[in-house]
Amino acid sequence: MIYRLRQRCLPTAESTADAVDWPQFGAVAARSTSSQAELLSSAVRCGTSVRHSSALKESDVDGAPTAQPVADPAITLSAIRKATVRLVPFLGLLYLINYLDRVNVGFASLTMNADLGLSTAAYGLGAGLFFIGYFFFEVPSNIILHRVGARVWIARIMITWGIIASSTAFIQGEISFYIVRVLLGIAEAGFFPGIILYLTYWFPRAKRAKIVALFFLAVPLSSVLGSPISTLLIQNGDGVLGFAEGWRFMFFVEGLPAVLLGIVVLIVLPSKPRDAKWLTKDQSTALEQTISEEDTRAVSGGEVSTRAALTNPRVAALAVVYFGIVFGLYVLAFFLPQVIAGFQEQFNTTYSLVEIGLVTAIPYVFASVAMILWARHSDKTAERGGHVAISVFVGAAAIALALYQNSPVMIMVFITVAAVGIYSAIPIFWQLPSTMLTGVGAAAGIGMINAFGNLSGFAGPYMTGWLEDLTCNFKTGLFVVAGLMVVAGIIAWTFRKTPVPDIPLTDTLAATKAS
Repeated sequence: MIYRLRQRCLPTAESTADAVDWPQFGAVAARSTSSQAELLSSAVRCGTSVRHSSALKESDVDGAPTAQPVADPAITLSAIRKATVRLVPFLGLLYLINYLDRVNVGFASLTMNADLGLSTAAYGLGAGLFFIGYFFFEVPSNIILHRVGARVWIARIMITWGIIASSTAFIQGEISFYIVRVLLGIAEAGFFPGIILYLTYWFPRAKRAKIVALFFLAVPLSSVLGSPISTLLIQNGDGVLGFAEGWRFMFFVEGLPAVLLGIVVLIVLPSKPRDAKWLTKDQSTALEQTISEEDTRAVSGGEVSTRAALTNPRVAALAVVYFGIVFGLYVLAFFLPQVIAGFQEQFNTTYSLVEIGLVTAIPYVFASVAMILWARHSDKTAERGGHVAISVFVGAAAIALALYQNSPVMIMVFITVAAVGIYSAIPIFWQLPSTMLTGVGAAAGIGMINAFGNLSGFAGPYMTGWLEDLTCNFKTGLFVVAGLMVVAGIIAWTFRKTPVPDIPLTDTLAATKAS
């Protein structure tokens, strides 16, 4: 087989003065997994089949040691399909609960602020303090996950955050509110970047944007489903289970699923493909081999150590981009219910708590659809940075235009477009770190990007609440949101030529079948 590759794809001594010393090349190829990847690429370009069971045998090159076989793309694709069905819906459910427990304070604020005597600034500070605990424990949590395994660490995260989320029902004032929010951030630290890291163990880069988009679909769905559920619990929870106020009942109930699902994770979630009982041995081997070959190719241009990842200026630039995107995300999450409630005074409209929840859900319905379609287009074109930038620019423009509308309908139209822009950017954004980071460097780098980006989850709500108290409206705060998103878009645009160094599995499979 290697001889055929040589004849069809490589120059010979007769055709060029720079002849390839083939036995020497074969020995190098046998020692290097990156050279295996080059051989696979050559096979695909020439229409040659490279099979998992027979690739690079010892007999192919006299005197060369046996190399690791190249994964059969047909087996790899079957493993990916199984992993998609088995893992993505379950992980999405976990993230839905995670995000709801993080942002349901936005619905609680409709009545909690008055009950506890919180100003808008005090509420914004408390909502944002979550991200202080989150920031300091994010990178250590992700490194621990990489070393002890996803199953144990994700289960630990979920159980502890569920207990603390339910304990929010017992806060008595401003200080206890602040304390619980910091503790919740510490407990949740590492969950989202941990899942992003976990997905890199299962899915090749050519598939990840769509997979992460399917996983991230949990965020807008948590708002679509959680908005009416949360407001329904608040509206009807007074006196239930001994809780004097409905918002207390809501916090208590919505924290329990995290504890239960954490136990389920401990029982059923495989840490790596080799641990999955629902994959055959050939499937798990092929999948891990494919990921390993990608990581080997990435090492030549990427960071593999914690220190190198954390000091990489491109990683720092991505952290700034994520800061701007998440700034808009959490301002919408924490204050959109209050903006809609403010329509009553601004436009003389009246909404019940449940109606506020239903109206709040509208932007996220459209964001869910747009996010999947935009991620699919990014995968199809193998381009990331430009897709992120365009999404962020659209979101920033929509936020600015929403401030000049004179009807609640038009305001919601532009807020919906803003949500579409923000949410469409995030799954594609998370494909950029994996083009420059591998191994423990990926764990540290992804954790750092997420931690720094989520500091805007502190700055955004606090600044927006403070400006609302100062100006008696949300306009100034939303202008700041739009400005930061523009900065994020400009930086993201510089990544538009970042290569996606993969052989698309669908093309590889087609070449295999054709041979």
